[in-house]
Amino acid sequence: MTRKLRLAVWLLTRSFASMLGIALVVSIVTLALIGPWIVPYPDHVAGGINLANKLQPPSAAHWFGTDEVGLDILTRVIIGARVSLLVGIGITLSAALIGVPLGILAGLVGGPLREAIMRLTDLFLSVPGLVLAIALVAALGAGIVNAMIALILVWWPGYVRLAESKALSIRSEPYIEAARVAGATTTRILWRHVLPNSISPLIVKMSMDIGQAILAVASLGFLGLGARPPTPEWGAMISIARGYLPDWWWYAIFPGAFIYAAVLGFNLLGDGLRDILDPKSNRG
Repeated sequence: MTRKLRLAVWLLTRSFASMLGIALVVSIVTLALIGPWIVPYPDHVAGGINLANKLQPPSAAHWFGTDEVGLDILTRVIIGARVSLLVGIGITLSAALIGVPLGILAGLVGGPLREAIMRLTDLFLSVPGLVLAIALVAALGAGIVNAMIALILVWWPGYVRLAESKALSIRSEPYIEAARVAGATTTRILWRHVLPNSISPLIVKMSMDIGQAILAVASLGFLGLGARPPTPEWGAMISIARGYLPDWWWYAIFPGAFIYAAVLGFNLLGDGLRDILDPKSNRG
């Protein structure tokens, strides 16, 4: 184990918040990976109706109770972890793949190209993200795929801003000038020098954005614009469950608790990674 890796592990282990974040993220990821094999009622994933068991409180047979059509909430919440995690990661990676190259190109090349990229970015950033996502989903049609597309279109400008600012600070460095003098092309400078030196803040942002993307997807699902029944998605489950509060509280509490745990976990993990990868922001 190298010295840097040992230092990173030490910084993480000395922070209770970081360790809590890691524990929550590992738990959510583990549930997403093995969920289909451990759920108590696999046939409840695809939907169905069992009115004899509807709205049963938590018990030994149904740890999280049952919903309005008698389906096991624990099963659907666990499978919902896979849906939410895949969607959150997909949105974050896609937004980064769009925004990072554009931001680095804008910061490195400058001139009219930078103006065009940054003005387009400002146009997207001028509208609140969730409002724009709702408008886009309304135009595209409700559904989990369209919700992902809308959120990707909302998310990429943040990566442009971050990558552009990092590229601007790097392009005046002596080693960049030396690479230009040596005849390196803009593309080579971008991939060989600028991108590797921009990776730390991007990793931190992506780790936090996964949690925020999960929350955004749940928000669209709550509004009826995300996953469609019978797909088990946390936001959509809460949307239906709100009509059964407060008497049948378990229906909304457990999906909400999983959303909270996922968002908190990724945010705490992002804070821990920031302390390691960006020492200037270390608040310890």
